[in-house]
Amino acid sequence: MKGSKRDWIFRVQVSNLEKSEVVYVVGNLPELGAWNHNQAILMSQEHNSRRESPVALDSNSTGDFYSEEDGDNAADGIFEDDGRIFSQKIALPIDTNIEFRYFIAVICQSNGTKNSAKTLIIRRWETHMIPRLIRKNTPSNFDNDTLPDPDKFGYHNNYSKIERGWLTDETVIQFKLFNNPIKLWKNRLQNKKVYIKMTPVNLVRHNSLELQQFGGDCIDDSLSMDTQDIVDQPAFTSITEIAVMNDEEARLTIQEQFGRPYNEDEFLLFNVAVRYPETIGYLVDYYVYSSRCFPGEPPNHIGFSYILPCALQPSVGLLTIPITSTKHRPIGQLTVEYVIIKPIPDHPWDMSISYAKHWEQRWSGLDVGHRGLGTSFKFETKNCANVRENTVASLKTASYHGADMVEFDVQLSKDLIPVIYHDFYVSISMKRKKQIEAMDMLEIPVKDLTLEQLHLLKDYCYPKDSLGKVLYFVDKAEQGVNRLVSFYTTLQTVLQELEQHVGCNIEIKWTMQLKDGTFELNHPFDLNMYLDIILKVVLEYGGDRKIVFSSFNPDICAMIRLKQNKYPVVFLTQGITSKYPTYHDPRCQTVPMAMRHALTADILGINVHTEDILRDPSQVKLVKDTGLIIFCWGDDNNDKDTIQYLKKLGLHAVIYDKIDEYNAKEVKESIFLVDARESQKELIALAHCSQTPQTQISSPLNADKDYYLNRPSATTSLKNNVVGDNIYSVSNMKLPTNCEESIEINEITKDFSACANTFGHSVKTNGISGVMCGQPAPLSEFYGEDEAAKDCL
Repeated sequence: MKGSKRDWIFRVQVSNLEKSEVVYVVGNLPELGAWNHNQAILMSQEHNSRRESPVALDSNSTGDFYSEEDGDNAADGIFEDDGRIFSQKIALPIDTNIEFRYFIAVICQSNGTKNSAKTLIIRRWETHMIPRLIRKNTPSNFDNDTLPDPDKFGYHNNYSKIERGWLTDETVIQFKLFNNPIKLWKNRLQNKKVYIKMTPVNLVRHNSLELQQFGGDCIDDSLSMDTQDIVDQPAFTSITEIAVMNDEEARLTIQEQFGRPYNEDEFLLFNVAVRYPETIGYLVDYYVYSSRCFPGEPPNHIGFSYILPCALQPSVGLLTIPITSTKHRPIGQLTVEYVIIKPIPDHPWDMSISYAKHWEQRWSGLDVGHRGLGTSFKFETKNCANVRENTVASLKTASYHGADMVEFDVQLSKDLIPVIYHDFYVSISMKRKKQIEAMDMLEIPVKDLTLEQLHLLKDYCYPKDSLGKVLYFVDKAEQGVNRLVSFYTTLQTVLQELEQHVGCNIEIKWTMQLKDGTFELNHPFDLNMYLDIILKVVLEYGGDRKIVFSSFNPDICAMIRLKQNKYPVVFLTQGITSKYPTYHDPRCQTVPMAMRHALTADILGINVHTEDILRDPSQVKLVKDTGLIIFCWGDDNNDKDTIQYLKKLGLHAVIYDKIDEYNAKEVKESIFLVDARESQKELIALAHCSQTPQTQISSPLNADKDYYLNRPSATTSLKNNVVGDNIYSVSNMKLPTNCEESIEINEITKDFSACANTFGHSVKTNGISGVMCGQPAPLSEFYGEDEAAKDCL
């Protein structure tokens, strides 16, 4: 009966739970928080548990982050212990399908009092593409005599999928130590192995629980908290983890009591999560073991440094701080780079789905259009794309010629609007002539111009010679081009106008420091603000489109991973190259270092310069063996034979120019459109299920959604020509004998059929014309002679 409810008991078994962590259930109904983590339902530990019941934590409370080792065990369905069982009884409506997930969090009260507003710090959560399901009209799962068997946290549909959380209410500060940053001046300390440890320190101790517990006695802060003889020390205000860019220590783990030795030429990263960064300082302790020490004997504490929050004002920076001995004398200095990662303020997060670490096995050798149809500004005009790069026309044309994804560059204008443009500078001329002198050229940073000013520029195309000299300029007004070729297109426009079945590789442009110490650009924007603006546009307009973020800046990759919970990230790296200057950050200099950074940042994979792959093809297997996804980019890709060779090596995606010429597909359509069509066929088959009871549907998609067609979002995606939810299959799914929704399904699939079928044809590339390196040409033939296909665009 509509509106009636039944009681349901959620039970889950959780292993390796830290003392301050609690278990929640969240789902698609208001009774389960409507996918809002702050409205989720707290579960209670059953009475026979081996630990005390969880309590709400104040702002100074914390625990330890999820260990990757735990995840590996869970992935095999093996747990280190039997786990503790948590349960909760909830009244739920009986006439609707209910989706839900479990997650683990720490409860934080905003001001440390019991009745203040709470926020949750997400430690880890289930991220199966398909959440758990309670089918409609299912009766209660318990009676007076029996309870349901508990679920296992993270294990669903015969596989485990657990991921670390994203930033909800906490801030992460990363301290990077490389290029031998520790300088000690005392002779007796030379050639000694120095252990270094980073400890957050609460600078407002008078308001903290620590001071209340010890009756107001002052505690010596010159040593790390865990080296002091304090009984029952309460949980501290933060979590400190450490990673080292080598093959054994690339994943973040909790640091040891006396830190970690710094070895010459290592890259060491401290990852500190805090709630109130303005009240937290950072104590750096230095230890040295005696050459005659006994096993188990602690090291000698030789000195310490303090980093105060007032020194961490910009989002990124470089600090040189003194090392002071325990007798308060200077004995050396530490040079450290840092990045502050803040949560996106006031964003309505939901836990319905995450693509952050998802990549289907069949998504291999994808064709990705570089800046759409390709680069427009090259010395040899024959190598230029037929359509101006990074425009809607270029992106749509690449889509029409079978691109699975399109790659484009995003940066902010002066008025903080994300625009699609590759270079940091625009080159303009006040003169209208084919040849200009260097002195006639003006280069203005994109960041210094508003969107309106960018649209007014006399800037269209400026091919350069081998010395970087501009050959000629063409004014937009001289072109008479179609409105589709709009320069400085906004990110919002691209996401709204580009076909939904085409994936987007969104490269975030940001200045990089070169190895010689110079910067590509002096940037005025705060990096957190810069990324928040771009991410909000993508989160609002990206929908279920396949989107991958990328950046040459390793810190930006880590920031995007922590700032949002939906889209994946790949780290762009040029590796070992003779074509470009070397970057300052060691993580940018080789493929193994890029791979280690991807593991540390917990991102999807890396995007490698093809020059480095051709130099050493074995690196592809090295990356894939770690479970990372690997793309490739570069001018070397602009060759049919090379593209095929790279695909045979196992590259997941190849980014190249002139996809209208080099794409070898017989049928010019995106793999994601193929996925959508296969899902559509399954819907049509289900619509006829009453005539073919117990039919088994087969599909090339993986088996991850046994209730696929009962999920509203799946049918909604198809209705809107969106394939975001159709990344799994229902192979082995048994169709019901009675299909009540056949009429509705027919209506849903009708509109999609008319549009999708128009893409299943070969494109005559010689029938396409456009703008080549500033030369005007009509755009009326951008989509060939297929009017039906054009209408669907």
